[in-house]
Amino acid sequence: MKISAFSDTHMLHQQVEIPSGDLLIFAGDMSVCKTVQDVAGFNNFLKGLPHHYKIVIGGNHDHLLASSPELGRELLQDAIYLQDEAVVIEGIKIYGSPWQPTFNTNACDAFALPRGKPMYQKWDMIPEDTDILITHTPPCGIMDEDGGVSHGCSDLLGVVQRIAPKFHIFGHIHNHNGIQTIGRTTFINCNVKDKKGRIRPALTFAYPGR
Repeated sequence: MKISAFSDTHMLHQQVEIPSGDLLIFAGDMSVCKTVQDVAGFNNFLKGLPHHYKIVIGGNHDHLLASSPELGRELLQDAIYLQDEAVVIEGIKIYGSPWQPTFNTNACDAFALPRGKPMYQKWDMIPEDTDILITHTPPCGIMDEDGGVSHGCSDLLGVVQRIAPKFHIFGHIHNHNGIQTIGRTTFINCNVKDKKGRIRPALTFAYPGR
């Protein structure tokens, strides 16, 4: 199965180069802290893409998805919207969760929680048999540095190390973009907007044996 992943378009999705494939994954931040029109426009964009399956999670800028998840599902009718839940596609179990540790006082704070127990309770919901994990935040220490500070979540890292999904896909931190394999998990930071506003292409990979 050929998979393309991207995140953090911030309303610039039309500028992203997205290769054709079987499954498209979006790891949050389609909007800029705005409204229904942002989500509906993103759905229209997805509708025009050829991928057979499309999965979306929210991020810290996606306030409508945080405040009205059922409305978000209605608007994202051309994708599978995951918010702390799993879907099985061609035998592959995919789990999506939009949460991230509270970032800074200037950041939009949809799906933001304090570090510690509130974050751990979200990650503890991830099924042990997850094949592909999608979160908006990185795990601590993996493609998560910005301004000399590691912004990823240590509790998420602990859960990922325990359940060892084949792939962990995330975005959020614009300093980084790439693919790293550590142990049994391949980590993918798929954000497409760098810190200077330049747009990167989606990252594409193959799910083994599919």
